[in-house]
Amino acid sequence: MARDGETERLILLPLRMGDAPQIQKRFPHWKVVRYLLNRVPWPYPEDGAQRYIQEFALPAIGREDQWTWTLRLKSRPAQIIGAIDLRRGDEDNRGFWLGVDWQGKGLMSEACVWVNDYWFDTLRFRLMRVAKAAPNTASRRISEKQGMRLVGMNEKEYVCGRLPTEVWEITAEEWSGWKAANAKRPRYEQLSLF
Repeated sequence: MARDGETERLILLPLRMGDAPQIQKRFPHWKVVRYLLNRVPWPYPEDGAQRYIQEFALPAIGREDQWTWTLRLKSRPAQIIGAIDLRRGDEDNRGFWLGVDWQGKGLMSEACVWVNDYWFDTLRFRLMRVAKAAPNTASRRISEKQGMRLVGMNEKEYVCGRLPTEVWEITAEEWSGWKAANAKRPRYEQLSLF
C-alpha cells in the first residue's frame, strides 16, 4: 500500500473507492483526456471513474503493479484536483492527469518530484520511463526540466487519435543528481522552472 505524500502545495493520498464521485466530476474534460491512451473511453461513461477504480486500479494496486494517488491542494484537502500513478513495466512507469482549473500552475511538477522520489527511494527501481504524446508540450516540459532524456519515438492511439509518441527516461543516479543540483536553487526559482 502506498503511503501519503506532501509537497509545498499538495497532499497526495492513495486512491480509494470513495474518490470516484470527485474523479467523475473532474476527469471527463477534453483538455484532460485528449492525450491519454485510448483505453480511456470517450465519451466518458457516467460510471467511468467507479468502474476504473473498482475493475482496474484497485486490483493493480493490490498486486503491487500500480501505485496511485489523488492530488489535493493543502488549502482544500477534501477536494481532488487530479491524480498521478506509478506502474511496473518496461515502457511507461508514470502517468497523471490534472483538472482544467489547476493546469499551468506547476502543481503537476511538484507531484512528479514526490512520486519520482517514491519510485527510486521507496520502491527501489533503477530506471523510470514515461511515454507521452509528442504534442503534449506541458508534459514534455516536466520531463525536460526534471532531467529526463528522450530515448525513443513510436506511435500510439490516444483519445484524440493516433499520434507520435516520445519515450523519456531517467536513472536513479541521474534523478539523485538532478535533485542535488536543484536543491541549491532558491525555492521560488525551483518552482519557476516548471
